[in-house]
This record gives sequence, C-alpha cells and structure tokens, in this order.
Amino acid sequence: MADQNPRIIVEKNPSQDRLDELKFKSWPKYHLKYEAEEICYIVKGKVKVYPKSSSSTAASSSSSSLDAQVDWSVEFGAGDIVTFPKGLSCTWDVSLSVDKHYIFRHN
Repeated sequence: MADQNPRIIVEKNPSQDRLDELKFKSWPKYHLKYEAEEICYIVKGKVKVYPKSSSSTAASSSSSSLDAQVDWSVEFGAGDIVTFPKGLSCTWDVSLSVDKHYIFRHN
C-alpha cells in the first residue's frame, strides 16, 4: 500500500561534500516539463528559456543535445512576471542565480 503521508526531507546545513555530490553549483542549465501552469515573479537573477521545438525528434532528446531541441528563446530577469503554460517542455539556462515567487494553477 502506498504511503498516505509522503515525507518532506530537509537537510539542514549540508556539508560541502553533500553539495558537491548533488552538483548544485553546476545546475545553470536544466530541462523542465510543466505539469501545471506556473506564474512567477522573478525577484532576482537572469534566465534564458528555450522552449522545446515542435520539430525536434526523440533522437535529439539527450541532455548533451538540449540546445539542438530549440529554435527560439525567451529571456527574462529581476522584476519580470513570467507565465509558463501547462505542458511546456523547455530548457532553462540560468546566467545569474534566480530567486522567484511562484504559483501553480492546475486548471
């Protein structure tokens, strides 16, 4: 039977070894798929988002070819409100660390 109460795990003051293991410092580029609409306010930082091209193929979906999956981008930063539609697949390329406030709409 599935756990009725999923756990949230908090690691307070992780060691540098733990941070290195998780490669937090090297996450400036990553892929997302939005399962719900997200509206966010960018408090600080700068990002370029590359939506997945509708013409990309499954063969180009490896992490080493993320740039090959896109044909345009959107850039935003501190002070911007950004809406990501449900179902969007994209690559975030973070040039300045981001702080944001956000909500998900599951309609």
